Amino acid sequence: MSSDHSSGRPREECGVCGIFGHPDAAKLVYFGLYALQHRGQESAGIVASDGGKVWEHKDMGLVPEVFSERTLSRLQGDLAMGHVRYSTTGSSSIVNAQPFTASHRGDSISIAHNGNLVNTRELRDELEAHGALFQSSTDSEVVVHLLAHNSGLGFEQSIKETFRRVSGAYSILLMTKTQLVAVRDPYGFRPLCLGQLNNGGYVVASETCALDLIEARYIRDVAPGEILIIDANGLRSISSPPSHGPRFCIFEHVYFARPDSDIFGINVYACRKKMGAILARESKVEADFVMPFPDSGNYAALGYSQAAGLPLEMGMIRNHYIGRTFIQPTQSMRDFSVRVKLNPVRPCLDGKRVIIMEDSIIRGTTGRSRVQSLRSAGAREVHMLISCPPTRYPCFYGIDFPSGGQLIAASNSVEEIRQSLDLDSLQYLSIEGLVEATGMPKDHFCLACFNNDYPVAPDQNFHKLAFGA
Repeated sequence: MSSDHSSGRPREECGVCGIFGHPDAAKLVYFGLYALQHRGQESAGIVASDGGKVWEHKDMGLVPEVFSERTLSRLQGDLAMGHVRYSTTGSSSIVNAQPFTASHRGDSISIAHNGNLVNTRELRDELEAHGALFQSSTDSEVVVHLLAHNSGLGFEQSIKETFRRVSGAYSILLMTKTQLVAVRDPYGFRPLCLGQLNNGGYVVASETCALDLIEARYIRDVAPGEILIIDANGLRSISSPPSHGPRFCIFEHVYFARPDSDIFGINVYACRKKMGAILARESKVEADFVMPFPDSGNYAALGYSQAAGLPLEMGMIRNHYIGRTFIQPTQSMRDFSVRVKLNPVRPCLDGKRVIIMEDSIIRGTTGRSRVQSLRSAGAREVHMLISCPPTRYPCFYGIDFPSGGQLIAASNSVEEIRQSLDLDSLQYLSIEGLVEATGMPKDHFCLACFNNDYPVAPDQNFHKLAFGA
């Protein structure tokens, strides 16, 4: 059982990291993926090249489970890229693990993809009608087939033509035997940043925390709509800027990104603290202290505490040594999966009016159990504040939000959710407050999961297993 399988949390997306121009490229990618592990825990993979030969290793599991000194020593060359995956299209299986590598007329091309394409079905049907044989059920493989189909145009033109055809969210790394290519969709839904290593080589990664770990200097973000080629001649962009502005995924700041990363030019830690501070302005709750359910609400709780002048306490203690699997409890041990991870501090809670800070409520499947554990520990009142608006609509751009029917806020009012979770009160941060916390204009963000305004029209009938396992 995955430790988050039944948690009701939004599922991670994927993380990518690429290195060009370092003799230990694969090892640096390994550390980059380690820093990005929060973005996907199902599988991990690295592909490397010495300019003539390509090596690859990938498997199911976490980064330190998949790789060892021995496997990394086999990934030779000064060019490498890697991927950590949570499945948003295609099942969780080794055949869908990335990077995905294919050979065409003696050339090798590998892909590592964070995001989701929204026209996969149309493109796949077209390619299969022309004889393409798919090995996986991921949308990422569609890109590889399009590149092969357009190969007669020459390498750079084939990339341009391929990404002219695909639609949706993609922060993608492509790798040949001698080149690293970074591509970001025109709306810039998912983050992608560029850095430089101490020896002059380059790194491209999903988040700046990966750059920090390998002591790379942040240069800039890969721009929305940009195709950036890195090779022996240095850096060059071969794309034109899009005609419209960005639509950054605001959930990166609410939940996904590591707090020590800068995403879309905004520090995540500071942004989450600001969300809590704005909640203190928007909500008026009489309580003895505020607490997070660690670790999701930590930073918003800190911001709320400072702005409201209310003590911050850690009324729940997280067990940090829970692995990805554990022995299933008997039926009589109800809610074991919740209690094994979080345990209340009874003297802290007894007789107190408590505010819980959470970053989101998706399904609401574990919320009631957590609230009940606080009441059982003696809490007199339990209030909950959410540092984002109600999540009412599914995401088609790389977050595995369930269908609208599974989202608790899609069919329930705030009052109905409050009753379902057995809370004394429940309040959400407004959309205006959430955007204010970022310091950026509202029209720079994708807010579709809150307001049903999708920047790129999705295939409403598509689901992650549409192409089988």
